[in-house]
Amino acid sequence: MELLIKKGCIVNTDSTQQADVLCKDGKITAIGKDLEFDSKPDNIIDAGGCFLLPGGIDPHVHMHLPTHAGYSSDDFISGSKAALYGGTTTIIDFVTPQKGQSLAKAIELRKSEAKNCLTDFSFHVSPVEWRDSLKDEIKDCISLEGLRSFKVYMAYKDSIGLNDEALFKVMEVVGKSGGMLTVHCELGDEIDALRNQFASKNKLSPKFHPLSRPAELEAYAVKKAIDLAKKAQCSIYIVHVSAKKSLKFIQEAQENGQAVLAETCPQYLLLNDAYYKGEFEKTAAFVMSPPLRKKKDQKALWNGIDDKTIETIGTDHCAFNSAQKRMGENDFRKIPNGAGGVEHRLPLLYTYGVSKTKISLNRFVALTSTNAAKIFGLFPTKGTIAIGSDADILVWDPKIKNTISINNHHQNSDANIYEGMKTKGGPKMVIKNGTVVIENGQLIKNPEKGHFLKTNPF
Repeated sequence: MELLIKKGCIVNTDSTQQADVLCKDGKITAIGKDLEFDSKPDNIIDAGGCFLLPGGIDPHVHMHLPTHAGYSSDDFISGSKAALYGGTTTIIDFVTPQKGQSLAKAIELRKSEAKNCLTDFSFHVSPVEWRDSLKDEIKDCISLEGLRSFKVYMAYKDSIGLNDEALFKVMEVVGKSGGMLTVHCELGDEIDALRNQFASKNKLSPKFHPLSRPAELEAYAVKKAIDLAKKAQCSIYIVHVSAKKSLKFIQEAQENGQAVLAETCPQYLLLNDAYYKGEFEKTAAFVMSPPLRKKKDQKALWNGIDDKTIETIGTDHCAFNSAQKRMGENDFRKIPNGAGGVEHRLPLLYTYGVSKTKISLNRFVALTSTNAAKIFGLFPTKGTIAIGSDADILVWDPKIKNTISINNHHQNSDANIYEGMKTKGGPKMVIKNGTVVIENGQLIKNPEKGHFLKTNPF
């Protein structure tokens, strides 16, 4: 099947051009002005007045995540549906094994859980303990599964977090095997002590959540991770950076030539810790880790995006319903951590980044698609509009207006941390692998399932 997109303005990270795009069998086959054909394409789209952008890549989502409050409210079907509505055509989720479970078995089970995903997808693999067999298991993830990114947690020591010794051992193996380590940086032991200290004084409302996870404990975890990675000769990618102090350590490492990359999320750019003030029903939705920070941190993050200290924007999408959040009504430590956002990432960043002249449209493409594709081994198949690349294309209308609401969002949740925020600019049409899947705000019936993506060597 041939699809022709006419009169659009193609925006990549390094170029902007007015041209037509021809797609065939899921790939981009020709780009140029006034393309000529032996026969008429099956579908012709007039994209006049719109930008043509590479499909969004969200490098950080948690679908169907098991927690003490049950699974997160979005499974791979509902979560990927929300992603498509927001212009994201590829997601990278996580494989988190049980203690004692092999990485290979955990990957097999996770693939099964994602089999009905509507976007294309890949995984980061999370070692949750150190054992002698892990060295070979990590190598097999890379050579057999084509998964080269590994996620570790410095918090949550009672479940999935690693102590410093185990963390260093994992770094050594990943580094020597040619992989990359993504790191959740918070000093878990110190956080647990603070949480219990607040609890002992009956300080259990959501406002104590950010106080129990202060910016310093993120920043010093970042510093520790950087130091360990340097010693282990391992490339690291620091997820959901939220604090100004964290950026200082990241910038220093980058200036010294160390392979340290950083991601942030829309919530840390647009929301702050004032949302923790008030009654439980109004504040619990904002309980996430790391927590929302101060306005000074927001400003620092935007500066970090501008000077390229931060190269990607994910969402850490992990939606819950109000009933699940209510499990912590009498103890903030029991509130499941996380919020939805995969649907809103691109419209929010376009509205409050591009339209506010904080970033260019080319930088927008880099932050939401191209850089993630390059970092995680998906480029140039994903992340660019180029001949030979997958035909994942957004027909982006800068005039589309929306007010984010639980009444019109597509995530499977009765809460939304962006409730009431207005956006201008969004996907008029979403094309995945050469097929229109969203048109004028409507998902086509029975869209083709997404594909599992192996990654290229870094």
